[in-house]
Amino acid sequence: MPRLTPLSWEKIVCVFGKLGYRKAGQKGSHVKLEKAGTARPLIVPRYNEVGIDIIHNLIRTAAISREAFLALLDRC
Repeated sequence: MPRLTPLSWEKIVCVFGKLGYRKAGQKGSHVKLEKAGTARPLIVPRYNEVGIDIIHNLIRTAAISREAFLALLDRC
């Protein structure tokens, strides 16, 4: 199984965009992603390299598996 590595914020937004999340705004250096039917939005910091801990939290909040995230990452 491939390891997660730090990613750019654009790649992360692309992955969650494929899951149906859409940009709902920006405050400072953070992008808010929302999806109809979900309880919590995803907040993605606009960093050149978003850390693995933040990526793990986004995956957990979106309730998807790591394998699903990596599969979608290959398509971005």
